[in-house]
Amino acid sequence: MDERNPPAGSDRGWADHRHRDVSGGWLRPTVFGAVDGLVTNASLIAGVGGVGVSAHTIVLTGLAGLVAGAFSMGTGEYISVTNQNELVQAEVAVEKRMHEQFPDAERAELAERFESYGADRQTAQRMSEAVSSDADKALQFHAREELGVDPDDLPSPLLAGSASLVAFSLGAVLPLLPYLLGVAWLWLAMLIAGVALLVGGMVVGRLTGRSLLRAGVRQLLLGALAVVVTFGVGQLIGISVA
Repeated sequence: MDERNPPAGSDRGWADHRHRDVSGGWLRPTVFGAVDGLVTNASLIAGVGGVGVSAHTIVLTGLAGLVAGAFSMGTGEYISVTNQNELVQAEVAVEKRMHEQFPDAERAELAERFESYGADRQTAQRMSEAVSSDADKALQFHAREELGVDPDDLPSPLLAGSASLVAFSLGAVLPLLPYLLGVAWLWLAMLIAGVALLVGGMVVGRLTGRSLLRAGVRQLLLGALAVVVTFGVGQLIGISVA
């Protein structure tokens, strides 16, 4: 029998299935970085471009926003993941000391956990003894159950920071493209940003299994709100300065 195509009504289920990446190691900083870069620079360009400044000023503003934002996002993500990992490691160290000092209590706690999953008392105790016989596996199991993480599979701070920096840069350069190519049309920059937001939202919807159109339109509307508000602020400041 082909396990990839089980017969109808079979309770074996799909034997060879895959899950989406939910660890957040690279997906979260990449998505947030790209969207942040796109919305940030589109808003900056709308704010200064709507006042009627020169194309040179818009390019300088956009490039400054790109560089500053990319490094801010990259270092922020790196520090955030590093701190999170250090906190997890500290808690795992506490759990390790508890295993060394109170092994019986930890085994009893593990047995109670198995009972809460539906195992009878004797089965739960045997399972607890089996897991506890290997100190490393017992520690890993307790960390997963009590902390919700795998201490051997923590996200990489360097990967998260790099993904955020690169994604922000790519997102931020899109609304700046017309000006970099010598086409100083604000509406074209906003059109590119709008299309990118819509497509980006649909990609996220594809990754998360949500409605593509709903995810794309939601991201487009939120980005448009930021652009409109920044454009309005630019208009108010420009009028008051004039």
